[in-house]
Amino acid sequence: MSGILAWFWNERFWLPHNVTWADLKNTEEATFPQAEDLYLACPLAFCIFMIRLVFERFIARPCAMGLKIQANGPQKAQPNAILEKVFTAITKHPDEKRLEGLSKQLDWDVRTIQRWFRQRRNQEKPSTLTRFCESMQVPSHTNELTKLGAAYLTILKTPWLWNTKECWYNYPYQPLTVDIHYYYILELSFYLSLLFSQFTDIRRKDFPIMFLHHAATISLITFSYVNNMARVGTLVMCLHDAADVLIEAAKMANYAKCQILCNLLFAMFAILFICSRLGVYPVWILNTTLFESWEIVGPYPSWWLFNLLLLLLQLLHSFWSYLIVRTACRAISKGKVSKDDRSDIESSSDEEDSPPASQKHHSTNGTNNKSHGTNGYLTGAPYPDEH
Repeated sequence: MSGILAWFWNERFWLPHNVTWADLKNTEEATFPQAEDLYLACPLAFCIFMIRLVFERFIARPCAMGLKIQANGPQKAQPNAILEKVFTAITKHPDEKRLEGLSKQLDWDVRTIQRWFRQRRNQEKPSTLTRFCESMQVPSHTNELTKLGAAYLTILKTPWLWNTKECWYNYPYQPLTVDIHYYYILELSFYLSLLFSQFTDIRRKDFPIMFLHHAATISLITFSYVNNMARVGTLVMCLHDAADVLIEAAKMANYAKCQILCNLLFAMFAILFICSRLGVYPVWILNTTLFESWEIVGPYPSWWLFNLLLLLLQLLHSFWSYLIVRTACRAISKGKVSKDDRSDIESSSDEEDSPPASQKHHSTNGTNNKSHGTNGYLTGAPYPDEH
């Protein structure tokens, strides 16, 4: 075990040339980051996660009911043991051959079976009440606002905010201040709690990308703390703390049918997100980590890994900015923001199963196929790639 730890904490990977861990031990004159400091984030992350679960159940849900947001979701499919077995054990999207076989077996027409599978898939979608409660993550939002406040209180008084080269002067022998230490613990605990909650929240279509984002962020926070890149780390975290609350607030306004407020919040979020992630981040952050640090400190192994993770974040920023712009274009064409492109659960669009308008009256059970928009479920067809 000691051999594995010695290999993992190899000074030639983590630190610049001619710097050892002994050089970064705490003294009476100066305090430096220590890896064991980050252990405190684990129990704090668990507490944030549990508080959020309790809040959603006992506070968010009554608030949603007070706003008359109903718990009922899409129409449920009628019980059928044969179709249920196919749905759960074989496929949720039967092909034409399987549909014809089921039609003969059940003596139903193909369109009715298609409708059953569509309704059955829709049953797995969360209700608007569930979505509202998840978006009303006041403990998480409070933590975000706390982090944002701590960020600005931390870095507004620092010289490297205005001159990023200050991040690298005398590196890595830069003392760690108390406020930066606790800011790092708060950030790490928050992203660890998000990593936990991703497995209990509504499973969205960008689940792998969000998981990758959280893992990259946690790695960046850990690496930048351990090898004392805390100065530039505070800049990265501060920039990422600015826009997240707005998108959840926009979703809540949409679920509560406050469309004007939803549009306004989404517009604010889109402008802030795109300007910060596609403008300020590469010009301000990547410039100093890639070029200024190369000039002043020079590259070493963990420097390469740190910058690789920052570039990965930039790719994720570009992907999400594309989704935001696409949602904004839809909003302009339709006159309102309905949903952001990552707001729904992981499932395919059911539009391909919808019968053409000329055939809707041929259903064997004589029921009307018209959908009714209630509490966030929009009237009419969803966007082609909405789910």
